[in-house]
Amino acid sequence: MNSRERILTAIDNKEPDRVPIDIGSTTITGISAIAYYNLKRYLDVKEGNVRVIDIMQQLARVENWFIEKFDIDAIDVGRVFWTNEDDWYDIEVNGIKAQFPRVFQPKFRADGAIEIVHSDGTVLGRMSNAALVLDQTYYPFGEDYPEDINFSTLSGGVEKNVWSKSYTPPMSNMGEKRFWRNLKEKAIELKVNSHKALCLNLNISIFQGTHSFRGMDKILVDLIRKPKKVQELAELLAQFYLGLLRPICSHLGEVIDVITIGDDLAENNGPMLSPKLYRKYFKPYHMEICQYIKKKSSMKVFFHTCGSVSELIPDLIECGVDILNPIQINARDMDPKMLKSEFGDDIAFWGGGVDTRNVLPSKSPEEVKKHVTELLEIFAPGGGFIWNTVHNILPDVPPENIVAMLDAVMEYNERNY
Repeated sequence: MNSRERILTAIDNKEPDRVPIDIGSTTITGISAIAYYNLKRYLDVKEGNVRVIDIMQQLARVENWFIEKFDIDAIDVGRVFWTNEDDWYDIEVNGIKAQFPRVFQPKFRADGAIEIVHSDGTVLGRMSNAALVLDQTYYPFGEDYPEDINFSTLSGGVEKNVWSKSYTPPMSNMGEKRFWRNLKEKAIELKVNSHKALCLNLNISIFQGTHSFRGMDKILVDLIRKPKKVQELAELLAQFYLGLLRPICSHLGEVIDVITIGDDLAENNGPMLSPKLYRKYFKPYHMEICQYIKKKSSMKVFFHTCGSVSELIPDLIECGVDILNPIQINARDMDPKMLKSEFGDDIAFWGGGVDTRNVLPSKSPEEVKKHVTELLEIFAPGGGFIWNTVHNILPDVPPENIVAMLDAVMEYNERNY
């Protein structure tokens, strides 16, 4: 099988010729720029640059050497943009030499902080000199909802929402002339030349979308005190995303293999909102979006939610989700054996390949390899598994542990296929 066939076979809950591997195809399966920088130094890789492709999370764009060395099977279609040297500029950030995209022009403060500032002076997001990611600091509806929640007021809120200032390619280039036609042509060329599974980072979020406007603490209270306002905002966000999906499905629906959507619905101990509230206020929109994608394209639906989400997995399957990520095995009720047994025939797991909290940053390379192998023995048999870490590889992960975990996957594949 080639990489694309391998990924699609696994998504269909069948066993491919080996376990497919992903790092870097999405902004929730990636690697910190710091960890990537340290890995390149450890392996004495001189070529290329450490390019920060995701500004908010400070993730690196993985390069061809990485994809080839570690047998990566999925890639981000956004890599067809920002390919020239002029698209980037040099920066020293968090103690490393890296590059930022030219379109991202933050304020560099004297104290070392980096800020995203609106034209009226409002600081929308900030990374202090002691932080490793940018945090949202301003919420457009933080004081209160507008009297009328409509596309006009939503657009005004988007203009002052930090997430709209940090889009990754290809959606960052959407305003360009002939954008859709160019993207389709470039995507087809990438597909033919790479034989990799192509992922489109759309990251549609309804629940997270509402609290990016209002703030999470307020949204959770509003679900009880102002449920109609939450529903109005969620409905408007869903219609906005459905409008965006029309050209995506029309131009890319038979080219792209995997489209990412998601909402962080849970934390370590369970869902952040009751299943009853989820099913009333957010599930209908997840279902509408999933069904639209399936009706209008051949793209597989990749749904990201952190935390202890097992209670909601049947709902996501009912919505039409094909792939669940990141499989947070260190959360309550997220035991790998249980997940594989209960849901392994109905949904593919993209992640769960190594505990990024308790194992990857702090254990020895030998312990990491043992841990990864044990998880492969649970998730891999019968298919339905794309190997990836539990969310992104964070800055504190030693490079030797990154190599150890990927060696474990490749050695497992050599022994078993």
